[in-house]
Amino acid sequence: MSIQTIMVIGAGQMGSGIAQVAASAGRRVLWHDLSMPLIDKGMLVISNQLDRNVAKGRLTEEAKVSILSRIQLTGAIEEAAQVDLVIEAISENMAWKTALFQKLDGICPSHVILATNTSSLPITEIAAATTRPSQVIGMHFMNPVPVMPLIEIIRGLETSQHVFDAIFQLSKELGKTPVEVQDFPGFVSNRILMPMINEAIFTVYEGVATVEAVDTVMKLGMNHPMGPLELADFIGLDTCLSIMEILHEGFKDSKYRPCPLLRKYVKSGRLGRKSGQGFYTYSS
Repeated sequence: MSIQTIMVIGAGQMGSGIAQVAASAGRRVLWHDLSMPLIDKGMLVISNQLDRNVAKGRLTEEAKVSILSRIQLTGAIEEAAQVDLVIEAISENMAWKTALFQKLDGICPSHVILATNTSSLPITEIAAATTRPSQVIGMHFMNPVPVMPLIEIIRGLETSQHVFDAIFQLSKELGKTPVEVQDFPGFVSNRILMPMINEAIFTVYEGVATVEAVDTVMKLGMNHPMGPLELADFIGLDTCLSIMEILHEGFKDSKYRPCPLLRKYVKSGRLGRKSGQGFYTYSS
């Protein structure tokens, strides 16, 4: 199956990155969000990112113009009827995602593949909201999408081999390294990463060490490019909490219980970089 036209749904950081990567790989992209101001802002982010690549000699001005010309902004989800693939990149909320997939199922022709960029929610449950579970698959991109090479490709219970092969091949054509993962809470990346971040938060909560000390230990002692608390701020503490709750609920294992300090920060609005304060304070 040749995938040439892709709808990306969601104007956040992940949606922006996916749209940029798909357009850079020569695909026509319809980029949808309910809020046109948000998607206009996202387009500016892409343009600025491409400008930096031009300034560094990684991209020509002509190539930048060509990439931007392949991205069409739309507030009409009905335009999903003309695409080969939809990639959903909205918030990690099962009710929102299943409602969206139900709507897409009624709009898209039967051959269209519906993919979710969920970082932890079960693909099988999302697929069950449609009449085409064999056409539903997980494509978990890493953040920031234009930089990180990995995509976790997650089969739902009924995802067809044909769909899996098409998405695996597309991922390579997007310049990514796809890895097959089964449909378990957190998949591989977040099942390993989030408990580490959560335990780092516990060390601060229990007074074992300061935020700076914990991050220094992991950077200098374990050769991590970014400390776990700095990384949590980058991901978003609300996102970290959501994934930990999904792991805890999915496995019923106390080792996945979210740290009370993480809950406190999220309830207070300290969400990390996105809010200007998390474990660290960020200027505008």
